[in-house]
Amino acid sequence: MKIVLPHLPHDDPGTPDVRGPGRFLWWLVKAQRGRVAVAVVVSSTWMALLTLPPLIISRAVDEGLQQGNSGVVARWALTLLGVGAVTAVCGMLRHRLMTFIRLDAYYRTTQLVLRQVVRLGASLPRRVSAGEVVNIGSTDLQQITRVMTISGPGVGSVVAFALVGTLLTRVSPLLAAVVLIGVPLLVGVLVPLLKRLQATETGYRVEQSAVTARAGDIVAGLRVLCGIGGKDVFADRYRTASRALQAQGYRVGAVTSWIQGLGIGLPSLFVAGVTWLAARMAAAGTITIGEVIAVYGYAAALIVPVFFLMEGAEDLTRGLVGARRVVRLLVLDPEVSAHGPGVPGPAGPADLRDPDSGLVVPAGRMLAIAATRPADAVEVVDRLGRYVDSDATWGTVPLTAMAIDEVRRRILVADNDSHLFAGALREAVAGRTTPDDATITAAVHTAVAADAVPDGLESAVEEQGRTLSGGQRQRLRLVRALLANPDVLLLVEPTSAVDAHTEALIATRVHQARRGRTTVVTSTSPLLLDQADEVAYLVDGKIVATGTHPQLLEHPGYHALVFR
Repeated sequence: MKIVLPHLPHDDPGTPDVRGPGRFLWWLVKAQRGRVAVAVVVSSTWMALLTLPPLIISRAVDEGLQQGNSGVVARWALTLLGVGAVTAVCGMLRHRLMTFIRLDAYYRTTQLVLRQVVRLGASLPRRVSAGEVVNIGSTDLQQITRVMTISGPGVGSVVAFALVGTLLTRVSPLLAAVVLIGVPLLVGVLVPLLKRLQATETGYRVEQSAVTARAGDIVAGLRVLCGIGGKDVFADRYRTASRALQAQGYRVGAVTSWIQGLGIGLPSLFVAGVTWLAARMAAAGTITIGEVIAVYGYAAALIVPVFFLMEGAEDLTRGLVGARRVVRLLVLDPEVSAHGPGVPGPAGPADLRDPDSGLVVPAGRMLAIAATRPADAVEVVDRLGRYVDSDATWGTVPLTAMAIDEVRRRILVADNDSHLFAGALREAVAGRTTPDDATITAAVHTAVAADAVPDGLESAVEEQGRTLSGGQRQRLRLVRALLANPDVLLLVEPTSAVDAHTEALIATRVHQARRGRTTVVTSTSPLLLDQADEVAYLVDGKIVATGTHPQLLEHPGYHALVFR
């Protein structure tokens, strides 16, 4: 099935380098190399222009003010004005380009994550928690995009640093040496803190994912929790986890505050030290007054590139944490392999076979699986629906040989975890096609779901059916499954949340509605089992007996299971 994602910046975001977080970030840069190259030139020009005003002012002082030549002062003033105007233009272009670069990286990564989520499909909940996916979208993407700043101002900062070193060498080799050695030392002071930040940030992200997932579970099951009196218990657990996350957040904040404090304080102290040294040299007659002003200006101008370097180092540390989590998602493979176009499935009705359990599902009949362990029945359904690769066959065709799109179109697994989308009823239960009103009404009748849609087909369904009871949500999922009208319908506990009277009606109506089409139901309810054409008794993942419900009641184990 082709997933169409409208209004995205790239038809194809490309094939990312997932050999590591650093390689992934570098791939994001290379993916827009032209724009990044322009940003590097503009940012370097902007940074270089920031270093020129001290040189211009020193010339105005030495050649104009000290000589009493107002014409020279005016000429250098006009030069300063021109440099300022060009600097302003370059600053705006730099900001604009970096915004484009960050947004490109953001949306490109978003497309990659969405594509991978769709690719993983049913494998996703088994491999990644909902909280981790949420945090990738809400936090990690932001951290990744901030790293892109290094590609522009980061490179420009290095250029500005080299230019200032060159200009200072013309004034005083000693001052140049102090600056060229001192600035790297300033950045080096932060390295241990950056390593600590990466470790604490990683731990924080892990705990944040767990807390987010727990919050989602509580919200989704709030109605049930209130009904069974478990709300306070889960709230206490969430409170405990939140306090642990808060403590971890404080540790991250402590390291961050040190980094930001040193990032501002150390450059200021450094400028003061360089200025003091220049003043001492001027007093000794080694350099001129104008050169003292130039040295101060150079050192002050270095605050901007040094700030970008320190901020870039912090952003890179956080970005590596975020990129590592994204890469961990992108390298996952679906549990179901899909190689080549696949062979066609059966042209008509055919038996389904699951060699692992010994189950045979007769074509065109309703079969119920009664399992001593519900999880065993779910595993059988996953194999028959090809949510895991197995030796299951449909007729003479192995399910693994069929194209996955055909399997999904013709075999439908409907369980109680499937998502209910928001919208009017006719939209919430629509699938590949939009059924007509009469068909929807018939499906609502079959699923005994009229009480869930008091306003008919215009009834509003909230996301995940938040305003509905568990039984009503279950019946709306059944309505959607019936409307899909697949060749094979696999229903997992479709009536576990309804009362006995409603369950009996559903069992009878589903049997009638699906007459002549293959249907598998997992349940231990006598009301459903009695309506099935055939029942398979599953013990420890193996079929030990088959027959009608009345026939199997003679089996002691089956009798004990359904009447316990």
